[in-house]
Amino acid sequence: MPLKVLEKYWGYTSFRPLQREIIDSVLEGRDTLALLPTGGGKSICFQVPQMLKEGLALVISPLIALMKDQVENLRARGICALALHSGMSRRELENCLSKAAYDPEVKFLYLSPERLNSSIFLSYIDILPISTIVVDEAHCISQWGYDFRPDYLRIGKIRELVKAPVLALTATATIAVCEDIMKQLGFSKANLLRGPFERENLCYIVRECRDKAGQLLKLCSNVPGSGVVYMRNRSKCEEVAKFLKDNGVSADFYHAGLPSQLRAERQRLWKAGQLRVMVCTNAFGMGIDKSDVRFVVHLDVPDSPEAYFQEAGRAGRDGKTAYALLLWNSRDISRLREGLRISFPELEYVSDVYQKLHLFFAVPYEQGMGRELRFNLHDFCTRFHLSMSKVHYSLDYLSRIGHITYVRDLEIPTKIKILPDRQALYNTDIPDSRMHILLDLLMREYAGIFSFPVPVDEKLLAARMSVSVPALRQLFYSMSLEHLLQYIPCVNSDVILLRHNRLRPGNINLLPEKYSSLQKAASERIDRMEEYCSRQDICRASYLIRYFGQEEVKDCGRCDVCRNSRNYYVRIIGKWVEEHPQWTEEELLDFCRNPESGIGEQALPQIRSIIDSL
Repeated sequence: MPLKVLEKYWGYTSFRPLQREIIDSVLEGRDTLALLPTGGGKSICFQVPQMLKEGLALVISPLIALMKDQVENLRARGICALALHSGMSRRELENCLSKAAYDPEVKFLYLSPERLNSSIFLSYIDILPISTIVVDEAHCISQWGYDFRPDYLRIGKIRELVKAPVLALTATATIAVCEDIMKQLGFSKANLLRGPFERENLCYIVRECRDKAGQLLKLCSNVPGSGVVYMRNRSKCEEVAKFLKDNGVSADFYHAGLPSQLRAERQRLWKAGQLRVMVCTNAFGMGIDKSDVRFVVHLDVPDSPEAYFQEAGRAGRDGKTAYALLLWNSRDISRLREGLRISFPELEYVSDVYQKLHLFFAVPYEQGMGRELRFNLHDFCTRFHLSMSKVHYSLDYLSRIGHITYVRDLEIPTKIKILPDRQALYNTDIPDSRMHILLDLLMREYAGIFSFPVPVDEKLLAARMSVSVPALRQLFYSMSLEHLLQYIPCVNSDVILLRHNRLRPGNINLLPEKYSSLQKAASERIDRMEEYCSRQDICRASYLIRYFGQEEVKDCGRCDVCRNSRNYYVRIIGKWVEEHPQWTEEELLDFCRNPESGIGEQALPQIRSIIDSL
């Protein structure tokens, strides 16, 4: 039956490795943790079995863009799917949840982990026919993982309210993190299904060098196709993108400091092949569905093997040859060590940031619980003469241990309030017919719009008005000048939620033992990245795969370490003799010179030496 569903809706006639085992486990109603590498087809593992089950799958995913993509893809296949995301009005949320509760055609309901605690979602939890809970990027629930997100801890509480099995999915988790994921999600019995981590088409290359820009340009010139270049610094992203463009490479930059619409447009151009290379921070990448990425380059060393493996794994998801190039030097490791020191400020400093945060918003002792505050890190640090980096990490830790929730770069939607009351509005001279149409739309779509500013969906309104979103915003602005409405434009902002009333100094439990353990774990991940970069005697792929606990590993034969070994070239010559006995020595060398051979001119002296010794 699963194979028939796969063929009917997705057009495939067979499953990838481990997909069928995961699907069977879900259909048997077992709590399941599935560990599949990037590009391993995780979505199929819950979408196929849900089509064979009653009810709907509650899919918890951290990225709005990814949720929207998956919903659109499912709908294109004739499958009913819904998503709750920021930017929806309360009426739209109510309509979406009501449809999910009462329409048996709905098979998937996507939402972000922050939504799990919202009053409107919790008011529907008892009547939603949830038959599977799906947790994407499940490593985010483990405090010992590299990308912990406190909002994920709410999933465990949802399990207490919903009697349904859970399928947790991740591409990057060590054995210890896997065990913690199952514990946090309340698995009735440990059930870990691990796919093979080998990517036979992916070539890992590490080069120690000073001229990183020159090496990058050389790669872009020699390897056709699209690529991603990862960096840690936003301004450096812009510099490198300019360098590539100045040298004739179609490139642009992407980081969290850009407006959301500009980020979306650049991502669209890159996915469509109209932009070849994206130079970015790690804000770009999670959930991107582009199979023909030919290279991923890291110009800075990531701070963990997990982050590197996931980002590098975005290359070559179509199964064709692709390259993961890491350029490094000793200064990169020094910067990581310095970053570690900054990312774990003294606990006295963290306690001081907690108190100053409440002072900043004039929150008195024993008050403040539940307040949601728009936060500007620069303004806060300027007022109190504090380091932005140290404050950022202090807030992260306060969020991790439950004193606050610190959400970065949250998109706060446009809000509108109609200023005249309903009766006065009919007697108001309105100069533009489009304003009449828009006011009518707003009154019909958004309850309470005469009483307080309500979030509005600009894309929906623009479509109904047959105008662009920028034109709609200009109309909003013009109507605000006519005193017809209050217009609060959408912004991207950091937001802090106070989880309890302000505590007095000395009453804040900062869990020092836990802090020390987290610091040690972060330091060990940096140690492993330094070892990955510097060692020349271990196959790159084997090193990464063993890090994630897979012991049965053989050398890949493709990475720079394997290619530099005599055994690798002996195998090449042996394969030549076996497959092409009629070739002459010069024909073999011509084959090696061809870029498609994956060998290159630099290896010819060693190959000549091997041939001469035979």
